[in-house]
Amino acid sequence: MSLRSAGERYRARLQQRSLSSVLQQRVIDKERETLSVALDRVLEDNSAIVLAGIVVAARRRFVMGSGKSFAYATLLARDLSGGLAEVFLVDNTVIRSVEVLRETKPTDVLVAFSLRRYRRDTIELCEQFIAAGGTVVAITDSEDSPVTALAAASIVVPTDSVSYADSPTAIAAIIHLVTTLATASAKGAKRRLAERDRISNELGIYLQD
Repeated sequence: MSLRSAGERYRARLQQRSLSSVLQQRVIDKERETLSVALDRVLEDNSAIVLAGIVVAARRRFVMGSGKSFAYATLLARDLSGGLAEVFLVDNTVIRSVEVLRETKPTDVLVAFSLRRYRRDTIELCEQFIAAGGTVVAITDSEDSPVTALAAASIVVPTDSVSYADSPTAIAAIIHLVTTLATASAKGAKRRLAERDRISNELGIYLQD
């Protein structure tokens, strides 16, 4: 049984009451297992290294995800922008898909988050971005997800969980890994990060100890 929706997963996994301590242990054990599987996989297939290399080589980097995946896209775009130039979060408010597609160049890359239940708008934007000449890379949860057939490179991240919600733990770890790999190899990353620190200090953005 695939348990595609959150409601289906709740009925199958959480409808019968159990002690909080028992449920807590089950969740923790499963999260450890899922994270271990995800990290072992990228060590074996080098998919994170490949994807990060494509991101670094691009002139402009667009990041998108719909629904819950928008949170992951926001995290990746935020962290990438510290060390890389020309990083844009496609939020369909400030940066809209139509404007991205109107200006897409062969040197542009779109990082797409596509997780079950796979959103139609994500796949359509990937198709249109490729048709406009750009390159798509993906972070997804299955080798059979619709985006893998479109992407030049994909990282497949397990999201197995004992909860009603698919696990975000391994996805957050992979985002951290990709960001670190990309920033470490990006020209000018040290300068950009230092300049951001300088400006932040001048503006007094952060509380000081």
